[in-house]
Amino acid sequence: MKTSAIVFTTLLAIGTAVAAQEASSNPALKDPAPAAVTALAEGANSFTADQARGRMAKAGYPGVTDLVKTKDGQWVGSAMKGSQQVRVTLDYKGDVVAQ
Repeated sequence: MKTSAIVFTTLLAIGTAVAAQEASSNPALKDPAPAAVTALAEGANSFTADQARGRMAKAGYPGVTDLVKTKDGQWVGSAMKGSQQVRVTLDYKGDVVAQ
């Protein structure tokens, strides 16, 4: 009984380590929460306009308007941050930056 518990625990630990390594080696796999970054990544973006608006709102930029996808694969629009209107950009990783 103890041997099977040890084997199970070992296999679980190995599986968790492999999954963490795979996620860290693929920049498109991220946490669901948007990250604060200073430079956005260029690349093919699979987010829909509604998903982009949602991630921007989740990052603190509600009321996104004039949302367009650029040739660099980034979603760009206008949003409010407090009482100020800002330009907001979302990259293919899901990172949001306001300017």
